[in-house]
Amino acid sequence: MGWVGTGITFIITWWMVFFMVLPWGIKRPDDPEPGHEVGAPENPRLWMKVGVTTVISFVITVTVWLVANAGWISIRDAV
Repeated sequence: MGWVGTGITFIITWWMVFFMVLPWGIKRPDDPEPGHEVGAPENPRLWMKVGVTTVISFVITVTVWLVANAGWISIRDAV
């Protein structure tokens, strides 16, 4: 797998993992201020979720890269 394929794998994996991590630790406010959405979280901790997403995506991408370069799975054989 080349660097373009690895980059595309990382980007797709990052977004998929990000959407899975977004609901972690969400707590709705008991008494929202006037004008605020009732379902909006008190403290979304987005930077923590971005960091966790990046680490998980990096591990998944490295695993996919190692499997593809070891020859265990080949996209070219399926065609």
